[in-house]
Amino acid sequence: MQNKLNVAITGALEAGKAILEIYHSGEFDIEIKGDNSPLTRADTISHKLIMSFLTKTDIPVLSEEGKAIPYEERKDWNQLWIIDPIDGTKEFIKRNGEFTVNIALIENQKPLIGVIFVPVTGELYFSSKEMGAYKVTVDLDNYDVETLLLKGDKLPLEREDKTFTIVASRSHMSPETETYVHEMRDIHGEVNLISKGSSLKLCMVAEGTANCYPRFAPTMEWDVAAGMAICLNSKCSIFDYDTKHNFIFNKKNLINPFFVVLSNKSK
Repeated sequence: MQNKLNVAITGALEAGKAILEIYHSGEFDIEIKGDNSPLTRADTISHKLIMSFLTKTDIPVLSEEGKAIPYEERKDWNQLWIIDPIDGTKEFIKRNGEFTVNIALIENQKPLIGVIFVPVTGELYFSSKEMGAYKVTVDLDNYDVETLLLKGDKLPLEREDKTFTIVASRSHMSPETETYVHEMRDIHGEVNLISKGSSLKLCMVAEGTANCYPRFAPTMEWDVAAGMAICLNSKCSIFDYDTKHNFIFNKKNLINPFFVVLSNKSK
């Protein structure tokens, strides 16, 4: 498991390097996919780089930018990688820095390993079931994975401001989310509401910066798999909002149900 985590971290960081080169060049080569979402040259290059590392593990990969894989083929996979080469492509195009590289290892439909890298800030979040969840800042010009594993700060972090804080999507604020925020104000009084792009929302809950992330709009498994692994390994609670059941992956339908993530500090 440790070797798999190392491979995932290396893949995320090397993809981050390539993404930053394109990000600073401004030459994005934007296309529009069939689902009306954008695709850039950076998405494609990141996917290829990550695949070059993960294929060495002999574990199948489900990627947003990979080929569609029928459920009949996927359903018997006990393990699989789920990746999003750039989570937050719209934020990448806006050049606001709120995009990430996401890599997760799933076993028996549950996340074991999660790696999220934020190229613009150099922040790396990583976790495994055995070791827990951590955050560290990376110098992409000079890094050693083993050293990063030792230097990471264990999540959740201490937080001075105890105001109940909700983090929500920058691009997908739904009426249901607004209703939920009002309900939390009735319970907690003062509530901070922060808008963020990509899986940074899940990272904020995992590190304790936010108490809660409600998501009442569509997401795909690759949008959340890595972040949910990090949250679970940071002892957060994650549940399907309608059924209250635990969240699972490699489903027949890769669209996620509405969900809520609660930080360790909110239990």
